[in-house]
Amino acid sequence: MIKYISLIIISFIFFVACKKSSETTQTTQPPLDCSTPKSFSAHVLPITSANCAISGCHGSGSNNGPGQLITYQQIFNSRAIIRSAVASGLMPQGSRLSEAEVNTILCWIDNGAPNN
Repeated sequence: MIKYISLIIISFIFFVACKKSSETTQTTQPPLDCSTPKSFSAHVLPITSANCAISGCHGSGSNNGPGQLITYQQIFNSRAIIRSAVASGLMPQGSRLSEAEVNTILCWIDNGAPNN
């Protein structure tokens, strides 16, 4: 009888713990508003120049992650890595992009990352 009651209690605790765990790991991201096209030269390059292409990060001669992120071609070639790192908040290290800056980069990439 004690084994049966113990099994029920352990099963209950396991069920509750798993339920709470799965609930806390699910997050919802607000949908991106990409209705306004983003330009590489006017919108994306100023963000990457100020936050990414700096000494000790992805500036000249960098071997960090995808390497240098100075030119359009370097940024275009690394767009999948950049999108993931920016969307997750992993980059830029030591600082944080505003929601508008994050949306600008994500929308530019999602719209084909044009060189405009």
